[in-house]
Amino acid sequence: MTRSVYVTGIDRGDGRQVVELGVMELLTRQVDRVGVFRPLVHDRPDRLFELLRARYRLTQDPATVYGMDYHEASTLQAEQGADELVSTLVERFHRVTREYDVVLVLGTDYADTQFPDELALNARLANEFGASVIPVVGGRKQGAESVLAETRNAYRAYLALGCDVLAMVANLVAREDRDEMAEALAKRLPVPCYVLPDEPALSAPTVAQVSHALGAKVVLGDDAGLARDALGFVFGGAMLPNFLNALTPGCLVVTPGDRADLVIGSLAAHSAGTPPIAGVLLTLDEVPSDEILTLAARLAPGTPVLSVPGNSFPTAEQLFSLEGKLNAATPRKAETALGLFERHVDTAGLLKRVSAPSTDRVTPMMFEHKLLEQARADRRRVVLPEGTEERVLHAAEVLLRRGVCDLTLLGPEDQIRKKAADLGIDLGGCQVIDPATSELRDAFAERYAHFRAHKGVTVELAYDVVSDVNYFGTLMVQEGLADGMVSGSVHSTAATIRPAFEIIKTRGAARSASDRAVVGDGRAKPDADIVSSVFFMCLADKVLVYGDCAVNPDPDAEQLAAIAIQSAATAAQFGVEPRIAMLSYSTGTSGSGADVDKVREATELVRSRRPDLKIEGPIQYDAAVEPSVAATKLPGSEVAGQASVLIFPDLNTGNNTYKAVQRSAGAIAVGPVLQGLRKPVNDLSRGALVPDIVTTVAITAIQAQTLDQKAPQQ
Repeated sequence: MTRSVYVTGIDRGDGRQVVELGVMELLTRQVDRVGVFRPLVHDRPDRLFELLRARYRLTQDPATVYGMDYHEASTLQAEQGADELVSTLVERFHRVTREYDVVLVLGTDYADTQFPDELALNARLANEFGASVIPVVGGRKQGAESVLAETRNAYRAYLALGCDVLAMVANLVAREDRDEMAEALAKRLPVPCYVLPDEPALSAPTVAQVSHALGAKVVLGDDAGLARDALGFVFGGAMLPNFLNALTPGCLVVTPGDRADLVIGSLAAHSAGTPPIAGVLLTLDEVPSDEILTLAARLAPGTPVLSVPGNSFPTAEQLFSLEGKLNAATPRKAETALGLFERHVDTAGLLKRVSAPSTDRVTPMMFEHKLLEQARADRRRVVLPEGTEERVLHAAEVLLRRGVCDLTLLGPEDQIRKKAADLGIDLGGCQVIDPATSELRDAFAERYAHFRAHKGVTVELAYDVVSDVNYFGTLMVQEGLADGMVSGSVHSTAATIRPAFEIIKTRGAARSASDRAVVGDGRAKPDADIVSSVFFMCLADKVLVYGDCAVNPDPDAEQLAAIAIQSAATAAQFGVEPRIAMLSYSTGTSGSGADVDKVREATELVRSRRPDLKIEGPIQYDAAVEPSVAATKLPGSEVAGQASVLIFPDLNTGNNTYKAVQRSAGAIAVGPVLQGLRKPVNDLSRGALVPDIVTTVAITAIQAQTLDQKAPQQ
């Protein structure tokens, strides 16, 4: 039977979209098919459903999402009674349950409705749907005692109406009251109670929303600038020195269009990062000259400059009535909302109470969610050497807002801060270090000279080397100042991982650097563990691990066995039960030749070293993954037909296969993930998108959590 969760409230203005988004995130971690149903809707398309559809790639027909609009519902109730209204909505709800494992129900919004007791209607619908309820109480501009009383009363009201209350949420509470309220509610109610503080970035409108509400003309600016949050408003009228002192981070400057001095002054302050602003709104239908606008565009590229015909007073009235809204056009607000939800809600406990049906299917989205959750559970610090790269900055913002890990960005601090300001990115809580000027440079030079003394590297030469961001980041990891490193969005693979081979080395490397050099093709000498890689191939219903598709061109049997053992360990680390298929063009004993014999020998080496691992080889790809073929070629095998770790005999085969599956089967390829190093360093594709960077950083943080911290130190 389909399990449903009904998120509702007691009045308007409770900000429950944060909770609805958070619950959807939880459900999609565990269940493949999640449906959405909104019994009553004002406008179609509904902005929250459009956000959910875009973010979670929902394929649900929008026509099935909505029960009916408020006018239709009001008329039906007036003419045929409440029972007929509820009966109709229940029938339409069950159309969704027939198609989905779990349904998230978005309760009514208490805005401009004709229903005398909307709380009772929500309660009845939840009961008729067989849904458990999460009521949300809004606490903005209320004292702690008032919110506590409302939350307790809401619980009793829904309980009295026969609802199964999963949890209570008090939202938008004053930050200074949050902890005290959470403690008080935990003592007074028998269900989990979560208290979410008011988050200014969520209630703040974006510059694009301001522009739309005011019907403003966009004079300057790009999409990234328009996506900035307007965290406050500063009205220009004073002389420039006094005006500059009034600027606050993230503010929208409102000034008459003929005050070119204030326009240029505020944009110059933004360019210097003192402070970064959201944009400029010009009133009186006045726009500075072309020369001023050209200067403005050069001072702060992408920063929005808007123009409205009205004067400052009516414009101010409109601005102060605006509030930020979560929708498909505000993905950064969605990240902020999820970060807030995950920081203050026991997500694991809530998911257990939902009792969503478990599934053996693992979709790409479920795998990605699990990575972020696993990284967040034990936060580590990851260093990103490419701190001035736009994609890296966007990824850093997502990681920080979601609380996935702590971050260090490398590069000239003024450039990073300016680039972040131009992009409207908040780097609060992120460490920024310039290797060229860092006080760590001298110590790092001495350490690197020690590591490379056998190569004739002096401290003076090392001083220049460690100013390189990849070398500096690698030394941070080696010295325990960061737990892992991710680079490669603008650097080559060699530039990213060569420092790791020189400094961090393999887990099997001995203490003597002179005896453990790494050869040019990425392989360690025979007496050290091999460095290899895997890709996580996220198919429609499962995750496979492919190795090695990125590092070792032609491993011998010994190295192939090591790759298989490493890959099995990596698979287990990320929740994939390792069943190893050693791939070849022949299955079992049907073929012979040097290539097949290499795979056969490697398989026997794995069996002798790790008898606990399930392994089959040599085996062809179809016999490894397709049960019907396996039944014919290797009947009775505990691996054939259900392999999860596929080891390719050489780089040519592996690299081409992963790309063929990625492009032809629509799989999401996550990686390459390096394995065999003493501490985690991972390489990005230079075409990596922001989600790719986020996922790779999460993987690196997880590797840091579980990697053997007792490896020998240099």
